[in-house]
Amino acid sequence: MQEHNIAQLPGKVLRLQEVLDLLSISKSYHFAKLDKNSKQYDPTYPKPISLGERSVRYIEQEVIDWINARKEERNAS
Repeated sequence: MQEHNIAQLPGKVLRLQEVLDLLSISKSYHFAKLDKNSKQYDPTYPKPISLGERSVRYIEQEVIDWINARKEERNAS
């Protein structure tokens, strides 16, 4: 049996649709945020993690942290 260090576990992982629902954005806007050639590109946007050839997930806490950073930017201006 494999042991895991709890501090190394990413917490809950989200499917793409869950990220889209959480952020209330379209799939095309989501991928534009990840595309370095797009005007909407955001290097701080949460990156996917690969679970296999055709399976990616997003770490929920990274998505939440990104939302909170946007709130802080808004409140600072």
